[in-house]
Amino acid sequence: MSALPEQYQRYAQPFGQRPVQPAEIQLYDEQDPVVWIPGAYGEMVPVRKSQAPAPMPRPPARDLTPQPLLDPMAQRMIGGGVGIGAAGAGLGYGMGQMFAGVALMGTSGLLLLLGLLLAAGMRGKSVVNVHQEVHNHNRWFGRNTTNL
Repeated sequence: MSALPEQYQRYAQPFGQRPVQPAEIQLYDEQDPVVWIPGAYGEMVPVRKSQAPAPMPRPPARDLTPQPLLDPMAQRMIGGGVGIGAAGAGLGYGMGQMFAGVALMGTSGLLLLLGLLLAAGMRGKSVVNVHQEVHNHNRWFGRNTTNL
């Protein structure tokens, strides 16, 4: 054993003859477990479980059942015959509004429309032709001459 350096002599003693060194004893239940959470730079960081942030609550499950094409209340009203009377009344009201506009057009609106069409037609129609030639002369070493 003397061939070993002095710093390794204590490890070379036989197993039964090693001196006992007192150490602190910590029971399993006394230690807070360590969890690994993602750090600020993307690496996983060990943190005591009591100091870790609270886990994010799980969002409630979404209802993915297909919805009906029409509202169930509307289906019942149409099935009961209420929709037939309401549709007829709405159609009649809309047609009345349309014919009222056409009737007004016959009195003063027609003159206004005719005046607008005549004013647009009386505007002089002028045709402008622009003829422009560009002559660009390229020379050596980046010299360019442009004539219009």
